[in-house]
Amino acid sequence: MDSPLLTLGALLSTMAMISNWMSQTLPSLAGLNTTRIPTSNSLTQISPREGWQVYSSAQDPDGRCICTVVAPEQNLCSRDAKSKQLRQLLEKVQNMSQSIEVLNLRTQRDFQYVQKMENQMKGLRSKFRQIEEDRKTVLTRHFQDLKEKMDELQPLIPVLEQYKTDARLITQFKEEIRNLTGILTSIQQEIGAFDYEELHQRVLGLETRLRECMKKLTCGKLMKITGPVTVKASGPRFGAWMTDPVASEKNNRVWYMEGFTTSKIVREYKSLADFVTGAESRTYTLPVKWAGTSHLVYNGSLFFNKYQSNIIIKYSFNTGKILAQRSLDNAGFNNVYPYTWGGYSDIDLMADEFGLWAVYATNQNAGNIVISQLRQDTLEVVKSWSTGYPKRSAGESFMICGTLYVTNNHLTGAKVYYSYSTKSSSYEYMDIPFHNQYFHISMLDYNARDRALYAWNNGHQVLFNVTLFHIIKTDGDV
Repeated sequence: MDSPLLTLGALLSTMAMISNWMSQTLPSLAGLNTTRIPTSNSLTQISPREGWQVYSSAQDPDGRCICTVVAPEQNLCSRDAKSKQLRQLLEKVQNMSQSIEVLNLRTQRDFQYVQKMENQMKGLRSKFRQIEEDRKTVLTRHFQDLKEKMDELQPLIPVLEQYKTDARLITQFKEEIRNLTGILTSIQQEIGAFDYEELHQRVLGLETRLRECMKKLTCGKLMKITGPVTVKASGPRFGAWMTDPVASEKNNRVWYMEGFTTSKIVREYKSLADFVTGAESRTYTLPVKWAGTSHLVYNGSLFFNKYQSNIIIKYSFNTGKILAQRSLDNAGFNNVYPYTWGGYSDIDLMADEFGLWAVYATNQNAGNIVISQLRQDTLEVVKSWSTGYPKRSAGESFMICGTLYVTNNHLTGAKVYYSYSTKSSSYEYMDIPFHNQYFHISMLDYNARDRALYAWNNGHQVLFNVTLFHIIKTDGDV
């Protein structure tokens, strides 16, 4: 940046020298000022009336040369030798003036260019300084982000190692199945080539091993909810529908219960297809009314909350009788601690991979949610956990693998907002949205067999798929 400025200074200095030279040299070159013309008797000095007179030369504020010249009167003889010399000198001065003017224009242009370059260099210097400062900040932040991500990923290493082991095990299972398939094909072609009983035992053994492998994948942490799939549009705004999560794979019966207080009728369908078409297989009339929509069918029996009480009842579909009933101590009922949508939903009965649960609230826990694990035969409370989440602020809730997941409301924009693990007695705030397609949910329960959420969505029976992060159990896990 300094070099163009030095060049400009040198240029201006040179112009001054040229101007000074002109003031001293032009008169002598032209024979003016001090030049005397000899005559026969004496020497006479030429006056301004007889020839050119250069008074001074200087520079204006912009650095341009200024020459003050007095021209002779025009009545001199044009054929005079000095007039010819003066004309030649005038032409030279004019040429020099033009050259100086061009030089001046170039100098001004170069000066503007230098100023522009100087501003650009200052801007670049400022940017480089800012980049240098930002680089340290960005590197520190990026390093911290990477460190946090690495800390999050660190616990996954043993899980991934176990996944690799299980993947190899599954590959072995596939190979054994392929081999057994080939053997069965050969048996079809030639009966008696192998011992059928031995082959049958091999198949049973493989099936057992596969089931053991599947047991390792039964539990996991909820990561995502997708759907819903609308199965049917039927009934009023409130209700419940369900299947038995511990029934055999061939047993796909569906139970359907409308409303939350006014009915005792339970409708049964042999399959999901019959439910869609409305082909009832049987109806049951309960001995008492139920409260809410949080009912449960588990191992062939219906579990529900008796209307206007904190009593839970176990009803057998096979015998049509009440098998057990028990009061939940201190549990609120009759719309004291319902979900956000009301509907006498004070007590919610549910099931997961670990058995039967009741979710409710008590005055002793300041209206916050209490989780109790129940014995399915006697309804006795095995153990309870007190959470800090207000029951009346929950839209719905469901259990997966011993963890309670709570939604923030029952309307559009609902999401899983809070979870409580009974294994670690700890809670976590979450943000897992799901699509509330029909704008109002009055029942939401997890089915461990189907790995799905059953929901009553404003007179529509829908299913949500769940994505779980599976934790592989090893032989050393309790």
